[in-house]
Amino acid sequence: MRFCKQVIFAVCAVLLSQTVMAVPQPLDRVAVQVNDGIILESEVQDMLHTVKENAKANNQKLPSDKALRTQVIERLILTRLQMQIAQRIGLNIGELQLDQTINNIAKEQGVTVEQMRQKVEQSGSSFAQYREQLRQEMTIGEIQRIQVQRRIQVSPQEITNLVNLIKEQGNKNVEYQIGHILIEVPSNPTSQQLDAASKRAQTVLKRLKDGADFKSTAIAASSGPKALEGGIWDYMNINAMPTLFAEVVNGAKKGDILGPIKSGSGFHIIKIMDIRGQQLNEIKEVKARHILLKPSPILSEERAKSLLTDLLKQIRDGKQKFADVARKYSEDPGSAAKGGELGWAQPSIYVPEFAKTLENLKIGQISEPFRTSHGWHIAQLEERRTVDATDKFNTNRAHQLIFRRKFNEELQNWLDEMRSEAYIEVFDDKK
Repeated sequence: MRFCKQVIFAVCAVLLSQTVMAVPQPLDRVAVQVNDGIILESEVQDMLHTVKENAKANNQKLPSDKALRTQVIERLILTRLQMQIAQRIGLNIGELQLDQTINNIAKEQGVTVEQMRQKVEQSGSSFAQYREQLRQEMTIGEIQRIQVQRRIQVSPQEITNLVNLIKEQGNKNVEYQIGHILIEVPSNPTSQQLDAASKRAQTVLKRLKDGADFKSTAIAASSGPKALEGGIWDYMNINAMPTLFAEVVNGAKKGDILGPIKSGSGFHIIKIMDIRGQQLNEIKEVKARHILLKPSPILSEERAKSLLTDLLKQIRDGKQKFADVARKYSEDPGSAAKGGELGWAQPSIYVPEFAKTLENLKIGQISEPFRTSHGWHIAQLEERRTVDATDKFNTNRAHQLIFRRKFNEELQNWLDEMRSEAYIEVFDDKK
Protein backbone atom coordinates (compact mmCIF):
# COMPACT_ATOMS: atom_id res chain seq x y z
CA MET A 1 0.00 0.00 0.00
CA ARG A 2 2.82 2.35 0.86
CA PHE A 3 4.53 1.43 -2.43
CA CYS A 4 1.34 2.32 -4.40
CA LYS A 5 1.14 5.70 -2.73
CA GLN A 6 4.76 6.40 -3.64
CA VAL A 7 4.09 5.51 -7.29
CA ILE A 8 0.99 7.73 -7.43
CA PHE A 9 2.93 10.60 -5.83
CA ALA A 10 5.75 10.22 -8.35
CA VAL A 11 3.34 10.21 -11.31
CA CYS A 12 1.57 13.30 -9.98
CA ALA A 13 4.92 15.05 -9.54
CA VAL A 14 5.89 14.34 -13.14
CA LEU A 15 2.55 15.56 -14.47
CA LEU A 16 2.77 18.70 -12.34
CA SER A 17 6.29 19.44 -13.53
CA GLN A 18 5.19 19.04 -17.16
CA THR A 19 2.26 21.39 -16.56
CA VAL A 20 4.53 24.01 -15.06
CA MET A 21 7.08 23.66 -17.85
CA ALA A 22 4.49 23.79 -20.65
CA VAL A 23 4.50 27.56 -20.99
CA PRO A 24 2.08 28.59 -23.76
CA GLN A 25 3.96 29.54 -26.92
CA PRO A 26 2.67 32.47 -28.98
CA LEU A 27 1.05 31.29 -32.21
CA ASP A 28 1.10 33.13 -35.52
CA ARG A 29 -2.21 34.63 -36.57
CA VAL A 30 -3.89 36.09 -39.62
CA ALA A 31 -3.36 39.86 -39.67
CA VAL A 32 -5.05 40.63 -43.00
CA GLN A 33 -7.20 38.75 -45.48
CA VAL A 34 -6.54 39.76 -49.11
CA ASN A 35 -9.05 38.13 -51.48
CA ASP A 36 -8.47 34.39 -50.98
CA GLY A 37 -5.03 34.93 -49.48
CA ILE A 38 -3.77 36.02 -46.09
CA ILE A 39 -1.01 38.09 -44.52
CA LEU A 40 0.31 36.65 -41.29
CA GLU A 41 1.22 38.66 -38.23
CA SER A 42 4.77 37.31 -38.56
CA GLU A 43 5.03 38.97 -41.99
CA VAL A 44 3.92 42.29 -40.52
CA GLN A 45 6.42 41.95 -37.69
CA ASP A 46 9.23 41.00 -40.08
CA MET A 47 8.67 44.11 -42.21
CA LEU A 48 8.31 46.31 -39.13
CA HIS A 49 11.64 44.95 -37.91
CA THR A 50 13.27 45.58 -41.29
CA VAL A 51 11.98 49.17 -41.50
CA LYS A 52 13.12 49.89 -37.95
CA GLU A 53 16.56 48.39 -38.56
CA ASN A 54 16.98 50.40 -41.75
CA ALA A 55 15.88 53.55 -39.96
CA LYS A 56 18.33 52.84 -37.14
CA ALA A 57 21.17 52.26 -39.62
CA ASN A 58 20.36 55.54 -41.38
CA ASN A 59 19.80 57.46 -38.14
CA GLN A 60 16.22 58.06 -39.27
CA LYS A 61 13.39 58.95 -36.92
CA LEU A 62 10.19 56.93 -37.12
CA PRO A 63 6.59 57.73 -36.22
CA SER A 64 4.56 55.84 -33.62
CA ASP A 65 4.34 52.07 -33.88
CA LYS A 66 0.65 52.38 -34.77
CA ALA A 67 1.29 54.72 -37.71
CA LEU A 68 4.21 52.62 -38.90
CA ARG A 69 2.14 49.43 -38.68
CA THR A 70 -0.58 51.01 -40.84
CA GLN A 71 1.98 51.89 -43.54
CA VAL A 72 3.54 48.42 -43.42
CA ILE A 73 0.19 46.66 -43.71
CA GLU A 74 -0.73 48.83 -46.70
CA ARG A 75 2.54 47.94 -48.43
CA LEU A 76 2.00 44.23 -47.75
CA ILE A 77 -1.56 44.40 -49.10
CA LEU A 78 -0.43 45.96 -52.39
CA THR A 79 2.42 43.47 -52.65
CA ARG A 80 0.09 40.51 -52.06
CA LEU A 81 -2.44 41.78 -54.62
CA GLN A 82 0.24 42.12 -57.28
CA MET A 83 1.66 38.67 -56.53
CA GLN A 84 -1.84 37.20 -56.82
CA ILE A 85 -2.17 38.68 -60.30
CA ALA A 86 1.25 37.30 -61.25
CA GLN A 87 0.16 33.85 -60.08
CA ARG A 88 -3.09 34.06 -62.06
CA ILE A 89 -1.31 34.84 -65.34
CA GLY A 90 1.46 32.33 -64.70
CA LEU A 91 4.26 34.89 -64.36
CA ASN A 92 7.28 33.27 -62.75
CA ILE A 93 10.90 34.39 -62.39
CA GLY A 94 12.97 31.30 -63.08
CA GLU A 95 16.17 30.24 -61.34
CA LEU A 96 18.40 31.10 -64.31
CA GLN A 97 16.99 34.63 -64.56
CA LEU A 98 17.29 35.09 -60.80
CA ASP A 99 20.89 33.82 -60.78
CA GLN A 100 21.77 36.17 -63.63
CA THR A 101 20.29 39.13 -61.76
CA ILE A 102 22.22 38.24 -58.59
CA ASN A 103 25.43 37.98 -60.62
CA ASN A 104 24.78 41.42 -62.12
CA ILE A 105 24.10 42.94 -58.69
CA ALA A 106 27.30 41.43 -57.34
CA LYS A 107 29.30 42.85 -60.25
CA GLU A 108 27.77 46.29 -59.77
CA GLN A 109 28.82 46.16 -56.10
CA GLY A 110 32.32 44.95 -57.02
CA VAL A 111 32.02 41.70 -55.08
CA THR A 112 31.60 38.00 -55.83
CA VAL A 113 28.32 36.18 -55.27
CA GLU A 114 29.92 34.36 -52.33
CA GLN A 115 30.98 37.67 -50.76
CA MET A 116 27.44 38.96 -51.27
CA ARG A 117 26.10 35.84 -49.57
CA GLN A 118 28.38 36.40 -46.57
CA LYS A 119 27.32 40.05 -46.34
CA VAL A 120 23.63 39.10 -46.38
CA GLU A 121 24.11 36.43 -43.71
CA GLN A 122 26.13 38.81 -41.53
CA SER A 123 23.15 41.18 -41.56
CA GLY A 124 21.04 38.47 -39.91
CA SER A 125 19.15 37.21 -42.98
CA SER A 126 19.56 33.99 -44.91
CA PHE A 127 20.66 34.09 -48.54
CA ALA A 128 17.61 31.98 -49.44
CA GLN A 129 15.37 34.71 -47.98
CA TYR A 130 17.33 37.32 -49.94
CA ARG A 131 16.80 35.36 -53.17
CA GLU A 132 13.07 35.04 -52.60
CA GLN A 133 12.73 38.73 -51.74
CA LEU A 134 14.60 39.61 -54.93
CA ARG A 135 12.40 37.22 -56.91
CA GLN A 136 9.32 38.94 -55.50
CA GLU A 137 10.65 42.41 -56.38
CA MET A 138 11.43 41.25 -59.93
CA THR A 139 7.96 39.71 -60.25
CA ILE A 140 6.25 42.88 -59.07
CA GLY A 141 8.34 45.01 -61.42
CA GLU A 142 7.38 42.76 -64.34
CA ILE A 143 3.68 42.62 -63.44
CA GLN A 144 3.58 46.41 -63.15
CA ARG A 145 5.21 46.73 -66.55
CA ILE A 146 2.73 44.28 -68.11
CA GLN A 147 -0.38 45.77 -66.50
CA VAL A 148 0.46 49.47 -66.74
CA GLN A 149 2.32 49.67 -70.04
CA ARG A 150 -0.73 48.69 -72.06
CA ARG A 151 -2.67 51.60 -70.54
CA ILE A 152 -0.20 54.14 -71.92
CA GLN A 153 -0.17 55.79 -75.35
CA VAL A 154 2.52 58.29 -76.41
CA SER A 155 1.62 60.20 -79.57
CA PRO A 156 4.16 61.50 -82.14
CA GLN A 157 2.85 65.01 -81.50
CA GLU A 158 3.63 64.74 -77.78
CA ILE A 159 7.17 63.66 -78.62
CA THR A 160 7.63 66.48 -81.14
CA ASN A 161 6.39 69.10 -78.69
CA LEU A 162 8.72 67.86 -75.96
CA VAL A 163 11.71 67.62 -78.33
CA ASN A 164 11.16 71.27 -79.27
CA LEU A 165 11.03 72.17 -75.59
CA ILE A 166 14.25 70.25 -74.91
CA LYS A 167 15.98 72.09 -77.76
CA GLU A 168 14.86 75.40 -76.30
CA GLN A 169 16.35 74.44 -72.97
CA GLY A 170 19.70 73.75 -74.64
CA ASN A 171 22.01 71.14 -73.24
CA LYS A 172 20.84 71.49 -69.66
CA ASN A 173 18.82 68.63 -68.31
CA VAL A 174 17.77 69.45 -64.79
CA GLU A 175 16.50 66.61 -62.64
CA TYR A 176 14.83 66.95 -59.27
CA GLN A 177 14.83 64.58 -56.35
CA ILE A 178 11.57 65.32 -54.61
CA GLY A 179 10.05 64.38 -51.31
CA HIS A 180 6.31 63.78 -51.57
CA ILE A 181 3.56 63.63 -48.97
CA LEU A 182 -0.03 62.84 -49.95
CA ILE A 183 -2.88 63.62 -47.59
CA GLU A 184 -5.48 61.35 -49.12
CA VAL A 185 -9.21 62.05 -49.50
CA PRO A 186 -11.83 59.37 -50.13
CA SER A 187 -13.62 58.98 -53.45
CA ASN A 188 -16.49 61.47 -53.83
CA PRO A 189 -15.60 63.24 -50.56
CA THR A 190 -18.01 65.40 -48.67
CA SER A 191 -17.17 69.04 -48.01
CA GLN A 192 -16.43 68.11 -44.39
CA GLN A 193 -13.97 65.41 -45.49
CA LEU A 194 -12.27 67.83 -47.88
CA ASP A 195 -12.01 70.47 -45.20
CA ALA A 196 -10.57 67.99 -42.70
CA ALA A 197 -7.96 66.80 -45.21
CA SER A 198 -7.05 70.38 -46.09
CA LYS A 199 -6.55 71.29 -42.45
CA ARG A 200 -4.42 68.20 -41.92
CA ALA A 201 -2.28 69.14 -44.94
CA GLN A 202 -1.78 72.64 -43.56
CA THR A 203 -0.77 71.17 -40.21
CA VAL A 204 1.79 68.89 -41.89
CA LEU A 205 3.09 71.81 -43.98
CA LYS A 206 3.54 73.99 -40.89
CA ARG A 207 5.32 71.18 -39.09
CA LEU A 208 7.76 70.84 -42.00
CA LYS A 209 8.39 74.56 -42.22
CA ASP A 210 9.05 74.57 -38.49
CA GLY A 211 11.90 72.13 -39.09
CA ALA A 212 10.32 68.68 -38.74
CA ASP A 213 12.19 65.86 -40.46
CA PHE A 214 10.58 65.29 -43.86
CA LYS A 215 11.19 61.55 -44.09
CA SER A 216 9.76 60.66 -40.69
CA THR A 217 6.81 62.98 -41.33
CA ALA A 218 6.13 61.25 -44.65
CA ILE A 219 6.27 57.80 -43.06
CA ALA A 220 3.77 58.89 -40.44
CA ALA A 221 1.39 61.00 -42.51
CA SER A 222 1.66 60.21 -46.22
CA SER A 223 -0.61 57.95 -48.24
CA GLY A 224 1.68 58.26 -51.27
CA PRO A 225 3.39 55.30 -52.98
CA LYS A 226 6.81 56.13 -51.47
CA ALA A 227 5.65 56.64 -47.90
CA LEU A 228 7.78 53.89 -46.40
CA GLU A 229 10.83 55.31 -48.19
CA GLY A 230 10.28 58.60 -46.40
CA GLY A 231 8.37 59.99 -49.38
CA ILE A 232 11.56 60.22 -51.50
CA TRP A 233 11.18 59.74 -55.24
CA ASP A 234 14.01 59.01 -57.66
CA TYR A 235 15.53 61.87 -59.64
CA MET A 236 13.06 63.02 -62.29
CA ASN A 237 13.15 65.53 -65.10
CA ILE A 238 10.36 68.06 -64.89
CA ASN A 239 8.81 66.49 -67.98
CA ALA A 240 8.68 63.07 -66.33
CA MET A 241 6.72 64.31 -63.33
CA PRO A 242 2.95 64.33 -63.07
CA THR A 243 1.76 67.58 -64.62
CA LEU A 244 0.38 68.82 -61.33
CA PHE A 245 3.85 68.65 -59.76
CA ALA A 246 5.78 69.95 -62.74
CA GLU A 247 3.91 73.25 -62.78
CA VAL A 248 5.00 73.94 -59.20
CA VAL A 249 8.51 72.45 -59.24
CA ASN A 250 9.72 74.41 -62.29
CA GLY A 251 12.11 77.07 -61.05
CA ALA A 252 12.08 75.88 -57.45
CA LYS A 253 15.28 75.74 -55.40
CA LYS A 254 16.78 73.00 -53.31
CA GLY A 255 15.10 72.91 -49.90
CA ASP A 256 11.87 74.60 -51.05
CA ILE A 257 8.66 73.16 -49.61
CA LEU A 258 5.69 73.47 -51.95
CA GLY A 259 1.97 72.94 -51.46
CA PRO A 260 -0.51 71.84 -50.46
CA ILE A 261 -1.47 71.09 -54.09
CA LYS A 262 -4.97 69.70 -54.53
CA SER A 263 -5.75 66.84 -56.92
CA GLY A 264 -8.36 64.13 -57.19
CA SER A 265 -6.28 61.96 -54.84
CA GLY A 266 -5.95 64.55 -52.10
CA PHE A 267 -3.50 67.24 -51.05
CA HIS A 268 0.17 66.99 -52.04
CA ILE A 269 3.18 68.52 -50.29
CA ILE A 270 6.52 68.54 -52.12
CA LYS A 271 10.01 69.28 -50.91
CA ILE A 272 12.93 69.75 -53.32
CA MET A 273 15.49 67.42 -51.77
CA ASP A 274 18.17 67.84 -54.45
CA ILE A 275 18.74 69.12 -58.00
CA ARG A 276 21.18 67.78 -60.57
CA GLY A 277 21.58 67.43 -64.31
CA GLN A 278 23.55 67.88 -67.45
CA GLN A 279 22.47 66.51 -70.79
CA LEU A 280 25.14 64.70 -72.81
CA ASN A 281 24.65 64.59 -76.56
CA GLU A 282 27.69 62.49 -77.47
CA ILE A 283 27.49 58.73 -77.11
CA LYS A 284 30.05 55.95 -77.56
CA GLU A 285 29.09 53.10 -79.85
CA VAL A 286 30.70 49.83 -80.90
CA LYS A 287 30.35 47.83 -84.10
CA ALA A 288 30.61 44.12 -83.45
CA ARG A 289 29.69 40.70 -84.72
CA HIS A 290 29.31 37.37 -82.98
CA ILE A 291 28.56 33.66 -83.29
CA LEU A 292 26.14 32.11 -80.80
CA LEU A 293 25.64 28.45 -79.86
CA LYS A 294 22.83 27.55 -77.48
CA PRO A 295 23.29 24.52 -75.21
CA SER A 296 20.44 22.01 -75.38
CA PRO A 297 19.72 18.36 -74.55
CA ILE A 298 21.45 17.57 -77.85
CA LEU A 299 24.31 20.08 -77.57
CA SER A 300 25.87 20.04 -74.09
CA GLU A 301 27.62 22.98 -72.45
CA GLU A 302 31.01 21.35 -72.93
CA ARG A 303 30.34 20.44 -76.56
CA ALA A 304 29.08 23.97 -77.39
CA LYS A 305 32.23 25.53 -75.92
CA SER A 306 34.48 22.98 -77.61
CA LEU A 307 32.85 23.50 -81.01
CA LEU A 308 33.26 27.28 -80.72
CA THR A 309 36.92 26.79 -79.76
CA ASP A 310 37.48 24.69 -82.91
CA LEU A 311 35.66 27.22 -85.11
CA LEU A 312 37.65 30.09 -83.57
CA LYS A 313 40.93 28.31 -84.39
CA GLN A 314 39.85 27.82 -88.01
CA ILE A 315 38.97 31.52 -88.30
CA ARG A 316 42.26 32.63 -86.78
CA ASP A 317 44.20 30.22 -89.01
CA GLY A 318 42.49 31.68 -92.08
CA LYS A 319 40.80 28.40 -92.99
CA GLN A 320 37.31 29.93 -92.62
CA LYS A 321 35.85 33.41 -92.65
CA PHE A 322 34.02 34.74 -89.60
CA ALA A 323 30.95 35.68 -91.68
CA ASP A 324 30.69 32.25 -93.30
CA VAL A 325 30.95 30.47 -89.94
CA ALA A 326 28.26 32.77 -88.48
CA ARG A 327 25.87 32.08 -91.36
CA LYS A 328 26.38 28.33 -91.02
CA TYR A 329 26.52 27.82 -87.24
CA SER A 330 25.19 30.85 -85.33
CA GLU A 331 21.86 30.38 -83.57
CA ASP A 332 21.12 34.12 -83.34
CA PRO A 333 18.47 34.52 -86.06
CA GLY A 334 18.78 38.30 -86.06
CA SER A 335 22.46 38.35 -87.01
CA ALA A 336 23.33 34.96 -88.48
CA ALA A 337 22.04 35.80 -91.97
CA LYS A 338 24.18 38.96 -91.91
CA GLY A 339 27.37 37.10 -91.10
CA GLY A 340 26.96 37.71 -87.36
CA GLU A 341 26.85 41.49 -87.77
CA LEU A 342 25.21 43.36 -84.87
CA GLY A 343 25.73 46.84 -86.33
CA TRP A 344 26.46 50.00 -84.38
CA ALA A 345 25.09 50.10 -80.85
CA GLN A 346 25.78 51.37 -77.38
CA PRO A 347 27.42 48.58 -75.31
CA SER A 348 24.80 49.02 -72.60
CA ILE A 349 22.14 47.36 -74.77
CA TYR A 350 23.94 44.03 -74.43
CA VAL A 351 23.89 41.71 -71.43
CA PRO A 352 26.71 42.57 -68.99
CA GLU A 353 28.99 39.66 -69.95
CA PHE A 354 28.78 40.55 -73.65
CA ALA A 355 29.34 44.27 -73.03
CA LYS A 356 32.31 43.53 -70.75
CA THR A 357 33.91 41.27 -73.35
CA LEU A 358 33.62 43.96 -76.06
CA GLU A 359 35.07 46.53 -73.66
CA ASN A 360 38.21 44.42 -73.21
CA LEU A 361 38.76 43.71 -76.93
CA LYS A 362 41.00 45.66 -79.28
CA ILE A 363 39.66 46.64 -82.70
CA GLY A 364 39.72 43.58 -84.94
CA GLN A 365 40.30 41.17 -82.05
CA ILE A 366 38.12 38.07 -81.61
CA SER A 367 37.31 36.90 -78.10
CA GLU A 368 37.74 33.48 -76.59
CA PRO A 369 34.43 31.58 -76.10
CA PHE A 370 32.38 33.07 -73.25
CA ARG A 371 29.02 32.34 -71.65
CA THR A 372 26.01 34.65 -71.24
CA SER A 373 22.39 33.93 -70.41
CA HIS A 374 21.80 33.43 -74.15
CA GLY A 375 24.46 30.74 -74.63
CA TRP A 376 28.10 30.47 -75.73
CA HIS A 377 29.58 33.23 -77.91
CA ILE A 378 32.67 34.35 -79.70
CA ALA A 379 32.61 38.06 -80.55
CA GLN A 380 34.71 40.36 -82.67
CA LEU A 381 35.04 44.09 -82.08
CA GLU A 382 35.14 45.78 -85.50
CA GLU A 383 35.10 49.50 -84.69
CA ARG A 384 34.49 52.10 -82.00
CA ARG A 385 33.16 55.62 -82.44
CA THR A 386 31.82 58.65 -80.62
CA VAL A 387 28.85 60.23 -82.36
CA ASP A 388 26.72 63.31 -81.97
CA ALA A 389 23.35 61.80 -81.22
CA THR A 390 21.52 64.95 -80.18
CA ASP A 391 18.44 64.41 -82.34
CA LYS A 392 18.20 60.71 -81.56
CA PHE A 393 18.95 61.37 -77.91
CA ASN A 394 16.28 64.06 -77.66
CA THR A 395 13.67 61.94 -79.43
CA ASN A 396 14.35 58.86 -77.30
CA ARG A 397 14.52 60.91 -74.13
CA ALA A 398 11.28 62.70 -74.94
CA HIS A 399 9.54 59.35 -75.37
CA GLN A 400 11.05 58.00 -72.14
CA LEU A 401 10.09 61.10 -70.15
CA ILE A 402 6.52 61.14 -71.38
CA PHE A 403 6.18 57.41 -70.88
CA ARG A 404 7.66 57.62 -67.37
CA ARG A 405 5.34 60.46 -66.39
CA LYS A 406 2.31 58.58 -67.65
CA PHE A 407 3.58 55.35 -66.09
CA ASN A 408 3.84 56.98 -62.65
CA GLU A 409 0.31 58.36 -63.00
CA GLU A 410 -1.18 55.15 -64.37
CA LEU A 411 0.64 52.95 -61.84
CA GLN A 412 -1.03 54.77 -58.97
CA ASN A 413 -4.40 54.59 -60.75
CA TRP A 414 -3.95 50.87 -61.37
CA LEU A 415 -2.95 50.20 -57.75
CA ASP A 416 -5.97 52.18 -56.51
CA GLU A 417 -8.33 50.29 -58.85
CA MET A 418 -6.85 46.92 -57.91
CA ARG A 419 -7.18 47.66 -54.21
CA SER A 420 -10.74 48.98 -54.49
CA GLU A 421 -11.85 45.83 -56.33
CA ALA A 422 -10.25 43.45 -53.82
CA TYR A 423 -11.73 41.95 -50.68
CA ILE A 424 -9.56 43.15 -47.81
CA GLU A 425 -10.12 42.71 -44.09
CA VAL A 426 -7.61 43.93 -41.54
CA PHE A 427 -7.93 42.19 -38.19
CA ASP A 428 -7.32 44.22 -35.06
CA ASP A 429 -4.07 43.68 -33.24
CA LYS A 430 -5.16 42.32 -29.84
CA LYS A 431 -1.67 42.29 -28.39
